[in-house]
Amino acid sequence: MRKVLVANRGEIACRIMRTCRERGVKTVAVFSDADRDLPFVKMADEAVPIGPPPVAQSYLKVEAILQAAEKTEADSIHPGYGFLSENASFAEQVLKAGLTWIGPKPFTIAQMGDKVTARQTMIEAGVPVVPGSGALSSAEEAVRLAREWGYPVMIKASAGGGGIGMHVCRGEEELRSVFSSVKQKAQAYFGDGKLFLEKWLPRARHVEVQIAADAFGNILHLYERECSVQRRNQKVIEESRSPSIREETRQKLYDAAIRAAKAVNYLGLGTVEFILDESEQFYFLEMNTRLQVEHPVTEAITGFDLVAWQLDVAEGKPFKLKQEEIPLQGHAIEFRLYAEDPVRFYPSPGKLNAFQFPAGDGIRVDAGVEEGNTVSPFYDPMIAKCIVSGCNRMEVLQRSRFTLERFRVEGIRTNLPLLLRILEHPDFVRGHYHTGLIADLKNE
Repeated sequence: MRKVLVANRGEIACRIMRTCRERGVKTVAVFSDADRDLPFVKMADEAVPIGPPPVAQSYLKVEAILQAAEKTEADSIHPGYGFLSENASFAEQVLKAGLTWIGPKPFTIAQMGDKVTARQTMIEAGVPVVPGSGALSSAEEAVRLAREWGYPVMIKASAGGGGIGMHVCRGEEELRSVFSSVKQKAQAYFGDGKLFLEKWLPRARHVEVQIAADAFGNILHLYERECSVQRRNQKVIEESRSPSIREETRQKLYDAAIRAAKAVNYLGLGTVEFILDESEQFYFLEMNTRLQVEHPVTEAITGFDLVAWQLDVAEGKPFKLKQEEIPLQGHAIEFRLYAEDPVRFYPSPGKLNAFQFPAGDGIRVDAGVEEGNTVSPFYDPMIAKCIVSGCNRMEVLQRSRFTLERFRVEGIRTNLPLLLRILEHPDFVRGHYHTGLIADLKNE
């Protein structure tokens, strides 16, 4: 691997380029007209413009990305997360062009990208799944199933992710009214309007397991991450390890995640996501066939560079460690900094007149912007991630407050006030919280 084209933008593009630079691998950035002044474009060894700001005309434009790879003589493509990272057709075209795809096999991406197929695969593998349906033929079918199970239920896009194309329904009228709009959103965002229904678990926990698999049949887990602090089904704070699940539950989660990876002949880095009820009975939610936004907390507690692991697997190298040799050190929490109204969660694009943050032991900030940049309205509003680590969770909580209070962001609104409120919440401090924590905060 000599030159990697990063088919993404912002902080994840910078993150990938940093590891490539450390390994002596050259990088290529592709960028839209809105992003030409962002740090990732400057950080790359070469940069190629690929179109106007709308994603369909730039970051989702497969032909333009492949042409950029050919023009710059890149030999590999890393998709980052979001955009084309879980697009099996894109992965196939990368391989067909004679390039190295830094990710799982296209077949696996397709198999796990369709949530209905993924559910069935997990059932056959003996991994528990949330009670749910196959692909829905109509709103009437959804209503009939919801009557059998009882409300609330969640209607979901089969090809969805990132909280998009999901809606919790608490009654029949609501389910009927949102069916068409969720279907339209699924078609618009994912090119697939197929929907399915799941029983919704109130006061649930969202816990995921990081897995890694090489080409020699070795599958490892790198512990779990607690991802229950969410707004609109999208994560806001993640930590590793989970602060309050029983050790017995941890081991069962690891075993289930390994079974899931084996069931699809997994290759590379991936994440198996679970939802837990109040008794810690857990159910499979989905498998993310890519690097996660929250991967730095796993890096913090293991000392590993997960992007480097991805590159090693893509180069056909076997793992050097056995499961019992994976280190575990301290605790880490990641805070996602969004350019958005902290109450209504509306995006807040604009020019960053000031953007400064502290540095020091146990503080890592992965930013996709710098002072003077303009935060575009065309993309996800996350502008940075703040990862705080320490010897134990209490130390991390104290360091987190110190760190977040010293961020200086001017020109746009951010969710910093919300992050600081969460840090003060008794349930979060105790480590006993659920996916409704932010909703509870809004109602207090």
